[in-house]
Amino acid sequence: MDYLAGLNPQQRAAVENTQGPVMIVAGAGSGKTRVITYRVAHLIQKGVDAFNILVLTFTNKASKDMRERIGKVVGGEAKNIWMGTFHSVFAKILRVEAEKIGYPSNFTIYDTDDSKSLIRTILKEMQLDDKLYAANVVFNRISSAKNNLVSYAEYLENDQIQAEDAGNKRPLLGLIYETYAKRCYKAGAMDFDDLLFKTNVLLKNHPDVLNKYQQKFKYLMVDEYQDTNFSQYTIVKKLAAAYQNICVVGDDAQSIYAFRGANIQNILNFERDYPDLKVYKLEQNYRSTQNIVEVANSIIANNKNQLEKNVFSDNEKGDRIKVSRAFTDNEEGKLVAEAIIQDRLNSGLAHKDFAILYRTNAQSRAMEEALRKLNVPYKIYGGLSFYQRKEVKDLIAYFRLTFNPADEEAIKRVINYPRRGLGDTTIEKISVAADKHDVTMWQVICNPQDYIAGRIANQLNDFAVMVQSFTAEAKKLDAYETALYIAQHSGILKELHTDDSVEGRSRYENIQELLNGIKEFSEREDIEDRSLAIFMQDIALLTNDDRQNDKDADTVSLMTIHSAKGLEFKNVFIVGLEENLFPSQMSLTSRTDLEEERRLFYVAITRAEKKLTLTYSTSRYRWGTLTSCEPSRFINEINPSYLELEVVKPTKSSFGGNSFENERKSWSQQRESTYKPKITSPTSAPTTIRPKTTSILPKAHIPTAGFAPNASNEFQNGMEVEHEKFGFGKIVNLEGKLPDIKATVFFQGLGNKQLLLKFAKLRIVK
Repeated sequence: MDYLAGLNPQQRAAVENTQGPVMIVAGAGSGKTRVITYRVAHLIQKGVDAFNILVLTFTNKASKDMRERIGKVVGGEAKNIWMGTFHSVFAKILRVEAEKIGYPSNFTIYDTDDSKSLIRTILKEMQLDDKLYAANVVFNRISSAKNNLVSYAEYLENDQIQAEDAGNKRPLLGLIYETYAKRCYKAGAMDFDDLLFKTNVLLKNHPDVLNKYQQKFKYLMVDEYQDTNFSQYTIVKKLAAAYQNICVVGDDAQSIYAFRGANIQNILNFERDYPDLKVYKLEQNYRSTQNIVEVANSIIANNKNQLEKNVFSDNEKGDRIKVSRAFTDNEEGKLVAEAIIQDRLNSGLAHKDFAILYRTNAQSRAMEEALRKLNVPYKIYGGLSFYQRKEVKDLIAYFRLTFNPADEEAIKRVINYPRRGLGDTTIEKISVAADKHDVTMWQVICNPQDYIAGRIANQLNDFAVMVQSFTAEAKKLDAYETALYIAQHSGILKELHTDDSVEGRSRYENIQELLNGIKEFSEREDIEDRSLAIFMQDIALLTNDDRQNDKDADTVSLMTIHSAKGLEFKNVFIVGLEENLFPSQMSLTSRTDLEEERRLFYVAITRAEKKLTLTYSTSRYRWGTLTSCEPSRFINEINPSYLELEVVKPTKSSFGGNSFENERKSWSQQRESTYKPKITSPTSAPTTIRPKTTSILPKAHIPTAGFAPNASNEFQNGMEVEHEKFGFGKIVNLEGKLPDIKATVFFQGLGNKQLLLKFAKLRIVK
């Protein structure tokens, strides 16, 4: 029981109480991972069979780290725990049970690119406007439907959904969804959302299967429960119904993924599902200084919709949080780069101890330029992953065909790569023949003489024989030998090896790196099945967090705040704290969206261990126009006693008017006068007197150069627009018919305005 000795009383209680429904509210830096791992280890130490424990996470990295920690306590039994991401665990179950829902056990898992490629094909076949029915819009609509467990049949029958699509001038979305779902089924493929959607279908339609896994998973633990969507929530609830030994761990204050379907109500209302729930609060932050924790608390206290908790730190008080005001985004980048250099000189920290966090990827430009000019090494996270590179995806498509020749997206990707005289015209003929005869493209390729007239039968036969040889070899060889055989005999290695350009050599090296990774996989001793098929499943299920490499390299980390969740750094810079940027302009029309933005800021703050700097600029280029910026309301929500205010001395071209010192003094006085602290009663839950942010009066808008209004029939709900007088806004509603369509437009600082489009003179921004 020595592993319990290092736990504080709240952590220990959460670990030792293993029966019945439990919710662990884990504040930032509170030792959440330690509690989860020790709780699982404690179950095994008490005699629970490791095979009866299911632990669900959101990244493979998290589950790998937990398994390693559990192994240090319980040894080899850690290998027997069912632990992994939602998608990997339920993909494993679907492989076993696939035939019950009409799928082959070797089904392909489509990534986002595959799904969008298929959608573009369907749009082309239906002769639809690919601007109105943009592949990204269609994909997100289908994804949202699946995450809310709405099948294509239910989608088509739902009057409200149909009316919404018609109002957005996309009445055929339901038909596209139906066609997409049927094409995936025909190809023996599931997309990422299907792994959860189809699991729900399986458990709902097959009570025997549900009972089987209820009896198997007698103990369930879910990490980051605040990030679950409706589909995940439903699966967990069904599996836990028999024994109700369910433990969820999370922090409502770090729920930041509503845009991808996460529902904060799952954690806020958990007690409604389990009235006998026991709640344990991990409120001690071991990561950050007291000042950083208090700043985070003062921010999140402004949210109404949250679980009560009092996060604190016994660490050193630490430096006050510096707030730096620049006059352009380029100067903001320069001040951050110079601060990193100075901090390294003063403290002896490495570059990897610093992180620059921003709300949008576009903000990285100014940061990158400044870091490059001062020779500060950096790495941007969230860019193109290794497995998304073209040459890697090409070889992986051959791997996919080896195990599922019906995979139409893989066929289209490589049937003519390397070139073998089977171009777009041939692919179209194959696709038309497959649809006409209701067979797969693979069946047409294997028997071209039965379906297609012309002289391409020999090439198609050669392609079919090649893929069939790959399948035969895969049954005899290990993962690496199979992969090498396919790389050689497909012609990809030869194709890339003969390309002597810099790009060609880089692509060849990437293929070698992929093969090296498969070699390493084939020699692992911690897994039983080391086949290429399992390797394929693993990489198909990688999350964005798992795809990041070289995190130990000595470079400054640049990333969006969403990408930073779960990470920590000694020194953190949060840049671009301006109205309409952070919080985002898109979030200013509802309390729900604004509270999510505030939680995002809370996540950013709590990444910092020792030092935190907030920066913003008074001007920034947006839509090609230099615009004035106001400081974020979030800055006004921080108690000034925790802040050190700094106005960066402008260059001659940046600012005119008040002197530098007057500007600093004026801003400091404004901050003091607008902040109202929260008042906490020692006998009741914390309450907040919300700060009155300084009124931001709209400045006279200067129209974009070459301003030209769009025609009334070009506008849609959700579009960002520009008005000659009111500035930039967003269409929140359209009503009426041409030529008398009336638009409700939200303008920052002005609120909603109703405009008759034929007179309004609005320009579409995006």
